[in-house]
Amino acid sequence: MRQPDVIVIGTGGIGSAALWHLARRGVRVLGLDRFPVAHARGSSHGQTRLIRQAYYEHADYVPLLQRAYALWRELERQVARPLLVESGLVMAGPPEGAVIAGALDSARQHRLQVEHLPGVEARRRWPMFHWPDDWDVVFEPTGGYLHVEACVEAHAEAATRAGAVLAHDVVVHGWTAASSGVTVHTSRGTWQADRLVLAPGAWAEGLLQLPDVPLQVLRKPLFWFTPTGSHAPDVSAGACPCFAFDTPEGFFYGFPALDGRGVKIAEHTGGDPVDDPLSVDRSLQRDDLARVDQVRRRHLPRLQGNCSGHAACLYTMTPDQHFLVGCHPRHAHVVLAAGFSGHGFKFASVMGAVLVDLVTTGSPPNPIGFLSPTRF
Repeated sequence: MRQPDVIVIGTGGIGSAALWHLARRGVRVLGLDRFPVAHARGSSHGQTRLIRQAYYEHADYVPLLQRAYALWRELERQVARPLLVESGLVMAGPPEGAVIAGALDSARQHRLQVEHLPGVEARRRWPMFHWPDDWDVVFEPTGGYLHVEACVEAHAEAATRAGAVLAHDVVVHGWTAASSGVTVHTSRGTWQADRLVLAPGAWAEGLLQLPDVPLQVLRKPLFWFTPTGSHAPDVSAGACPCFAFDTPEGFFYGFPALDGRGVKIAEHTGGDPVDDPLSVDRSLQRDDLARVDQVRRRHLPRLQGNCSGHAACLYTMTPDQHFLVGCHPRHAHVVLAAGFSGHGFKFASVMGAVLVDLVTTGSPPNPIGFLSPTRF
């Protein structure tokens, strides 16, 4: 490969999307990563990720999500296989809580089609779930899940077809920038390019060169429960929507049974700090399982079965739990995409397009000022 126009560091959920959008625009692009595509050492693995539009975290995310849906569908057409399933999403919690109130606020601002139901009525509609009578429920019919590893593989495949080059087993030591371009220093020598995209996931803090922006990496366990008995069909794909519970103990979410592993449930809140992403303890931790199992017993009483599998992924948290996306404050030809704080994968398709706009024109069509690295 001749000297690339752009180097992308990190080929996970966000980086692989950037590679595709760059390559399809005719940009010579090189992706560098320590691990192969769709690996299980970072943040983009574990079977599924939620996708939704009535975004309680911030209403400004909604336009990005609307474009993300369209781009996921476009990627499906490119690779000729399903990636996004609109199973519906049930979110339940106290009506005054941030989840329910925030989702309804986003829906009102952007005229999204959601249903707002009292908890008692919602229990009659979805008898596989249980929650207190004084909870409310927001049902988003276009919510659902992404096949996470398949999405990363699809972006990488489409990028390669369009001319991108991916190099793995490459440890990035650092980078330098000058007016003439950037130099990336790695375990396999140096590469030079006109511009640089940084999407390094849990390895971000050492590579962003932003000492005033602290990032914290958290270990997040995932669990699967195999349904047994006569109620097993109630929690299967096609019958059961995705779900999320805003409980006093934390925010928990899950997916219907998609294969023999069964129903996946995890906690979005909490998490143990990680000092080194390379040495994460991925063993089963009984305390983690106990928290999720309590939610299973309390809110999914028809899900009778034992834990059939577990995994661990990594969240990279910013101080305000919003993404870090934009041009580097000191180097206009270096673009950052980091700190996705455990809710970023659903945006991967649109973030790839946003990063390309930033690296080529400096001004993406979607407003992302609220995610700017300069806000800190």
